[in-house]
Amino acid sequence: MTRDELLWFLRRHKLAVEASVGPGGRPQAAVVGFGVSDQLEIVFDTVDTTRKYRNLLADPRIALVIGWDEAVTVQIEGLADFPEGPELERLKAAYFTAYPEGRERLGWPGITYVRVRAHWARHSDFTVEPARIEELTLD
Repeated sequence: MTRDELLWFLRRHKLAVEASVGPGGRPQAAVVGFGVSDQLEIVFDTVDTTRKYRNLLADPRIALVIGWDEAVTVQIEGLADFPEGPELERLKAAYFTAYPEGRERLGWPGITYVRVRAHWARHSDFTVEPARIEELTLD
């Protein structure tokens, strides 16, 4: 899978299972709606009272699974951050492309945006025989 193919796949989907490291090293997961920039940055919104927000502040390691309902998935591992200024505006534009209604949450107390910079991805396609499984290093 190339970067362009990965970008195309991600843009066909709107939901991801996000996993982060909680207190004491416990895994925690949540479903998030996401957008993706041309630079292959994944962005989602959350509020600052959520477990994922607190987890990612303390430990930015993150994993995502996208596309589980058609026997074709992408797993992603990377680092999360909380962009500000022009970077944030650029990423919000990518998010609002996927979720135009996300603008309605701009006034929510504690709303924030998480950027995921992927380091590794695995594409698995179980609709073909034999299954097609490819890894991509993105650093």
